[in-house]
Amino acid sequence: MSLTLLALPALSLVAAGLVPSLAGAASKHATVASVLKAANAALLSEDSVHVSVSTLSGKVASSVIADIGKSSGRESYRSGDESFTISVTPTYAYLSGSKEGLIKLMDLTVDEQKKVGTEAIAMKKGSTPYTTFDSNLTSSTFSNLLPKAKGTTLLTKRDAATGGYQLSWKETATSSAPASTTVITISAGKKALPIKESVTTAEGTSKTTFTQWGESVDVKAPAATVAYATVFPTTK
Repeated sequence: MSLTLLALPALSLVAAGLVPSLAGAASKHATVASVLKAANAALLSEDSVHVSVSTLSGKVASSVIADIGKSSGRESYRSGDESFTISVTPTYAYLSGSKEGLIKLMDLTVDEQKKVGTEAIAMKKGSTPYTTFDSNLTSSTFSNLLPKAKGTTLLTKRDAATGGYQLSWKETATSSAPASTTVITISAGKKALPIKESVTTAEGTSKTTFTQWGESVDVKAPAATVAYATVFPTTK
């Protein structure tokens, strides 16, 4: 059994730079390096964000809603009958979902899913599953929100809706993912934070928005839980 996570947009964070924003003179001569430097610095001062992702692959639509905080986070995925929710608190992580979601997406067996039912699997801090979910749903994941400078292009035109800078890069196809083109929009305001991102492949498109930067994230434990060891008694 393996608990897999839907990856949020993958990028990289570096140490804080000397340029906190793109406002003023710096914005007049923006480059890939200056935009990334400003965005990296801005991200280091943030510890929460609301993320909304909508994806269309062929005729199959799916959505992800996530609230990522400093020590807590929550992610909900849905596509037809397949759904799951992951919650992370400072002491436990929890996984619940539909029968189809737990079996098809999270790789539970039929017997394991029956043990879970409508409850949530509780994973204690310090366990491998907890660490996996915590690293994806708390602000440490901000280290994956920006591309590396090499291979990234600053588009000539700013985003029409927001006025933000647009960075674009391509990924070659792998055995598990098709070739893709990504465009992320970075605010040109006082804080150079990500605003939105789009990913296009031969199979479909994915659109992500980043909002509510810096707002409080409060995640509560589910009312009904089942211990991880009860569902996976042979897993250490």
